[in-house]
Amino acid sequence: MMSSPSAAFRSSLVLSLLLLATSLHLGSAGNFYQDFDITWGDGRGKILNGGQVLTLSLDKASGSGFKSKKEYLFGRIDMQLKLVPGNSAGTVTAYYLSSQGATRDEIDFEFLGNISGQPYTIHTNVFTQGKGNREQQFHLWFDPTKAFHTYSILWNPKHIIFYVDGITIRMFKNMEHMGLPFPKNQPMRIYSSLWNADDWATQGGRVKTDWNNAPFTASYRNFNANACVWSAGGSSCAPVLPDSTSENAWMSHEVDSNNRKWLRWVRKNYMIYDYCADSNRFPQGLPLECKRK
Repeated sequence: MMSSPSAAFRSSLVLSLLLLATSLHLGSAGNFYQDFDITWGDGRGKILNGGQVLTLSLDKASGSGFKSKKEYLFGRIDMQLKLVPGNSAGTVTAYYLSSQGATRDEIDFEFLGNISGQPYTIHTNVFTQGKGNREQQFHLWFDPTKAFHTYSILWNPKHIIFYVDGITIRMFKNMEHMGLPFPKNQPMRIYSSLWNADDWATQGGRVKTDWNNAPFTASYRNFNANACVWSAGGSSCAPVLPDSTSENAWMSHEVDSNNRKWLRWVRKNYMIYDYCADSNRFPQGLPLECKRK
């Protein structure tokens, strides 16, 4: 059973969200015409309101998707999403960073739909040099279909942090000193897609997509990238000192007590799967990074 936050905790949550909203103004808000290309869907992806809103739709014939025009090597990426409402069972809204090829790096948010009244599942994963299998899954403390919420990825040479409305839900550390690869050499684009995955997405595939509810639509706005743009084999970012106060301070961001506080709260109340706790899946022993949390 998910516990409700206390009044004091809710006050702290509101303060954190206000601080996040302030921080988002440090970078310029994006325009979808300038920043993204709709790559598939035969008209099911649309850019609206002069480039301020983008929508993806799914029907029985096809889903849709887009990708960023630019590649990035490290950054703080923020996007506001409003997910498919109602009976979204079988649908997946994916929002992620990825390089290309068999040895790709990838940082994933995937939102798995559900029948009306049941919670969405946030499925997260990290691929390094083509290897994934690092899934963590969560429910949310709000309905992600009623309003826009901010989903963020902070990626620097030390760690990857996943945020929901400024709340830390997952961290993946650089453990190269232990022989584990970390995404730091391959520039990545931002991708998103809305597609049908009713063979696995909802309750392990037991609940199928009800096409009577199509078209299914997810909406996006307020894209923001404080990030190092990769072009012609080089980065747009100058070296950032540890005490930097510039808008690129995310490059030297350290995991602090605030990050850890929110992470503990989310893991206690909303985590529903952690590959590091799935010993049946790894009979030869848990992955090395799981032993050094």
